[in-house]
Amino acid sequence: MLDIKKIKENPDAVKAGLRAKEVDCDATVDRILELDAKIRTLKTNTETQTAQKNKLAKENGKLFGMKKKAEKEGKDVSELDAAIAANNAQSVQIAEAIEQELAELKTLSDEYRVAMLSLPNLPDPDLKPGGKENNEPLRYFGEPHKFDFTPKHHVDLCEGLGLIDYDRGVKLAGSGFWMYKGMGARLEWALLNYFIDCHIADGYEFILPPHMLEYQCGETAGQFPKFADEVYKISNPTDDRVHYMLPTAEAALCSIYRDEILTEAELPRKFFAYTPCFRREAGSAGRINRGMIRVHQFDKVELVQILKPEDSFRELEVLRSHAESILQKLGLHYRVIELCTGDLGFSSAKTYDIEVWAPGQGQYLEVSSCSCFTDYQARRMRLRYKDADGRNQFCHTLNGSGTALPRLYVALLETYQQPDGSIRIPEALVPYFGADCIRPEQA
Repeated sequence: MLDIKKIKENPDAVKAGLRAKEVDCDATVDRILELDAKIRTLKTNTETQTAQKNKLAKENGKLFGMKKKAEKEGKDVSELDAAIAANNAQSVQIAEAIEQELAELKTLSDEYRVAMLSLPNLPDPDLKPGGKENNEPLRYFGEPHKFDFTPKHHVDLCEGLGLIDYDRGVKLAGSGFWMYKGMGARLEWALLNYFIDCHIADGYEFILPPHMLEYQCGETAGQFPKFADEVYKISNPTDDRVHYMLPTAEAALCSIYRDEILTEAELPRKFFAYTPCFRREAGSAGRINRGMIRVHQFDKVELVQILKPEDSFRELEVLRSHAESILQKLGLHYRVIELCTGDLGFSSAKTYDIEVWAPGQGQYLEVSSCSCFTDYQARRMRLRYKDADGRNQFCHTLNGSGTALPRLYVALLETYQQPDGSIRIPEALVPYFGADCIRPEQA
């Protein structure tokens, strides 16, 4: 969520920043400013009227005391009764006005909150403008593997070696699902355990979060309300609660300290999670989506950091290096792209995409996206820390895949395939897999 002070102080700069993200929010920003002014006026009015109502109640208290004394002395109390009645009538009028204004205040506040949640984060001003077509690789690691034969597509490798049963996966759950088996399941599990050990060594705390989340987790991450229809929902038949199947561990990890105030000494917080991820991606027909590219369930290891504002962009480079180190140790060719403003995600201020080369398809596949969200997520979840001067400040958050499967699985199979149809296992992965090769006779 953006800072309302920033919007009020320089609405034109906010509008320009959002347009750089190729999102036209001019009308929304104007409406937010209008709502903010109305809400402040209503709050002032209700506070003034509440004070007046309290003043009348206090006056009536004195009048009741005077009446009681006059009655004991046998004096006429008709004027006191009239004054009390007048105050009561005025109090009723004020109470009715307050009730109406509180109802209007709630309506306007609800609209204000929805409007604020609909604004994406502002991009870092140093980023290159434009959309995806303007993205350029910052650097490459290694060279594409050279073959003296035509490399196979991963589906052909998986089916030939019996690593994945696509047909029975569809039979179990429908299109967009598959079933690992045998050496294929062992390879998936080996990769996950390898990732886990690498990130523990990098200083991250290992988390295994719930796979079903409350709505507020998605809202905190900036995925809801905009993308709420792209995840799976589960209704509890015994009550009205609805859970959302976790689309990415980021939605869980960034909410761990929601509505809390940390101490400065507790920062940075660095943790990662392994989870399956569930997404309602429709996908499309064609070879690009053949096999394991567009799917409804996949495994992923996710990195998250919570830190002080002055550290966030520097530590984004470190987090990105942790994701890159996975690919480097596996000997995979990849490239790093700094996204232009128009290609940034909804909540991101700056993002690096890491794309690994898949020779069987002749293209790069995104396996990690590392982002700095500045204070955008922290404002949505009211996550703060107490600085050295005792003031509450909003934290900054970072997120990155470390990394996502199955695209890495695809790149590894296609890169390390051999002329005889076998798959060589990278040296770093051998201790986790328990063998240095997957051979056709093992199928």
